Amino acid sequence: MIEVEGLTKYFGRLAAIRDVNFRVESGEIVGFLGPNGAGKTTTMRILTCYTPASGGSAKVLGMDVNNDSLKIRQQLGYLPENVPLYDWMRVQSYLEFVARAKKVPARQRSSEIERVANAVGIDKVMGKIIRWLSKGYRQRVGLAQALIGDPPILILDEPTIGLDPKQIREIRNLIKSFSRNRTVILSTHILPEVSQVCDRVIIINKGSIVAEDTPSNLTKGHGKSARCHIVARAPAQEVTEAVENTPHVTGVRIMDGCAAGETQVSVEYEADIDVRPDLARALIQRNIDLLEMRSVQASLEDVFIELVTEEGEESAPSDAVEQQEVAS
Repeated sequence: MIEVEGLTKYFGRLAAIRDVNFRVESGEIVGFLGPNGAGKTTTMRILTCYTPASGGSAKVLGMDVNNDSLKIRQQLGYLPENVPLYDWMRVQSYLEFVARAKKVPARQRSSEIERVANAVGIDKVMGKIIRWLSKGYRQRVGLAQALIGDPPILILDEPTIGLDPKQIREIRNLIKSFSRNRTVILSTHILPEVSQVCDRVIIINKGSIVAEDTPSNLTKGHGKSARCHIVARAPAQEVTEAVENTPHVTGVRIMDGCAAGETQVSVEYEADIDVRPDLARALIQRNIDLLEMRSVQASLEDVFIELVTEEGEESAPSDAVEQQEVAS
């Protein structure tokens, strides 16, 4: 469906992205995850034929973005970070304009607009001026324009940015429903979006891909340390002293929320060594009652921070590149 090989983009002498490679199959929702300035928007703009690459190749539905730009655009629904709305138009008129621009046949425009309006839940605001809509409804109108023409591929750049929690949940549910018959690339730096919506995750940082897998595999396969939670019946100082002196333990943090006389701690230890038996013995040898011990899997946030921090130590910042891109 989408094939990217060695994709590179320079702005002057600064590289926004370098040697980016990935594939997106039909029907997938793929999260394109990275911090601000990582190169997400640059990649999305190349895939949507908005800006040319400096090197490498990108194919959409087997068509090259450099040679088949107009054909590719007809197969894409694109929601950029800044939603392309005309504030002075009514929603109905705006969607009619988009339908004409996308060359939807005149006899089908009315039914097509009705279809997308119902799909994103804006059927009750079709007569309102866009300027007076809430942020959530404006995002929905942006999604509606991306859906017009029923494109097989949707590329969504930060679709929930600036929304409140209720609106974010609604937009997420909409995006999940889209995957039934189309492919979705979701560019974001908001981690809950990825874990709750996406089938697969691509993490980019400083212009390069640093990880690619399903959310569950990423949390299982990465991490220099492992964690477990312990609940024991003893003062916090005694519990902490018992576990922090255990070999291969790298950190201990006291947690809130325990009953009187009990202590809960989060213990971090080297990932390749299971120290739980040693932790249990250390507590029992001090006559401390062990009430609970459970492993805690690394979160996507943990993996993300680890990868981004490692890359950040080795690479020069690319925020300036993104700023140049936006300005150009």
